Amino acid sequence: MVDILLADGFEEAEALVTADLLRRGGCEVTLVGLDGLTVTGAHHITVTADATLSQVSTDDLEMLVLPGGLGGVENIRMNLFALAFIQSARDKGAYVAAICAAPTILAHMGILDRRSAVCYPGMENQMYSAVVKEGCPVVADGRIITGEAAGAVFDFGLKLVEVLKGAQAAQQVRHAVYYRH
Repeated sequence: MVDILLADGFEEAEALVTADLLRRGGCEVTLVGLDGLTVTGAHHITVTADATLSQVSTDDLEMLVLPGGLGGVENIRMNLFALAFIQSARDKGAYVAAICAAPTILAHMGILDRRSAVCYPGMENQMYSAVVKEGCPVVADGRIITGEAAGAVFDFGLKLVEVLKGAQAAQQVRHAVYYRH
């Protein structure tokens, strides 16, 4: 089970391409709305989530994904229930994946302390003691996976498929979508 947490202002490409690639790879994905089922992204694309944050739990969670988008990131950062959910996922051993501005949430929570990570270029000063790997599209450090930005979403999503379903599944998805990078 993979939950992708959506808050108003989320980066649509990072959330929806990631969800698509994971589902193509055979993962069960739930789009989780922070404050309700209707969530509007940073570019005014409105999506209907599968569940709200109050309807899901971390009990069977394999991975939690946090898309970027400055508004969405700020809305998550200001929501104590969301922060507790992220910490619970981490404490229970789920993968925690974040892309673009969202790794700064993990940095603020101390989850990235002394871990290799990437974030949206220019936000490195918000990564605290994380070891930022500039110029890398995606970095995995244990059960933490971070992606650079929307332009890295295919690398990010395929890495998530790989860690959950294996390299062969990721390769099959890569081939199915004709991603040649």
